[in-house]
Amino acid sequence: MNLFDHPDFAGHEQIVFSHDEATGLRAIVAIHNTNRGPALGGCRMWPYPGEAAALEDALRLSRGMTFKAAMAGLDLGGGKAVIVGDAKRDKTEALMKAFGRAVDRLNRRYITAEDVGTTVADMDTIKTVTDHVVGVTGGAGDPSNSTAHGVFIGIRAAVRYKLGRESLEGLHVAVQGVGHVGRFLCEYLHDAGARLTVTDIDPAALRKAERDFGAITVGPDDIYDTDCDLFAPCALGAVVNDETLPRLKCAIVAGSANNVLDDARHGTALRRAGILYAPDYVINAGGLIDVARFAVGYDIEEARAKLHRIDATLVEIFARADAEGSPTSDVADAIAEERFR
Repeated sequence: MNLFDHPDFAGHEQIVFSHDEATGLRAIVAIHNTNRGPALGGCRMWPYPGEAAALEDALRLSRGMTFKAAMAGLDLGGGKAVIVGDAKRDKTEALMKAFGRAVDRLNRRYITAEDVGTTVADMDTIKTVTDHVVGVTGGAGDPSNSTAHGVFIGIRAAVRYKLGRESLEGLHVAVQGVGHVGRFLCEYLHDAGARLTVTDIDPAALRKAERDFGAITVGPDDIYDTDCDLFAPCALGAVVNDETLPRLKCAIVAGSANNVLDDARHGTALRRAGILYAPDYVINAGGLIDVARFAVGYDIEEARAKLHRIDATLVEIFARADAEGSPTSDVADAIAEERFR
């Protein structure tokens, strides 16, 4: 493995590989940039096919956290942790404590939180061995609702900018993934009068979406062919790629997933296709804004103000992209780098 020449290395400050033989822990912590403050980012547990895939995920996600914190105006840097394993089968209290001890050894350069495959209960376990954790019981807890709320605010901004509509009544939204964040987002959209088409790999989650929101359900691959106003990716990343992009039948892409674009050139391709893209790390910052209160001491009113600022930040990006003839993803990157370099 040639780490420093990895295409996603992007000048990371520190990459830490942690192993604990007794518990089977295999984890990677990627710290991208700490110019604005300690690196904060969730811990993802996933059955990666190998360490190369785990490293790629950690690198891409941690870089995204740096950009997310900068665009949200937070005194934080970007980091991410990944644990190689099946959360339903391999996770134990001892393993999470071993991970917590690995975090503690980083001496607050990295602060962890929940992510895909980890929970508030896991953060409570980690809290028994380190203070460098947020999203625990009695603190912010699960940030999924805050993330979804921020995405909803961003969707309203994108719809207003692209479609000239203040109301979401009758808007057709295709939601990819109705887990924690996706389900909360569906609730916000449903309450606002949007029509929903959804997909997920969990049949039970689809049945709940049908029952609670009157959603139409489709297969995981069919979501890309859905004729809709807005496509909201709320699962894993890299879903806008060479294969899927020509199939999209929407005016807007805006969702909670991280690293939605498989490659930077797909931002250009979306612009050429006339599709407005709300950069993921801008629109999905609500969860980070929420847990940041407990990491660096923001009060709840300031956190709410930063959450609602997602609207203005996106409109600034959209307008600057149109003025320059540039992809929104490139414009967002440029603004973020101005803030953390």
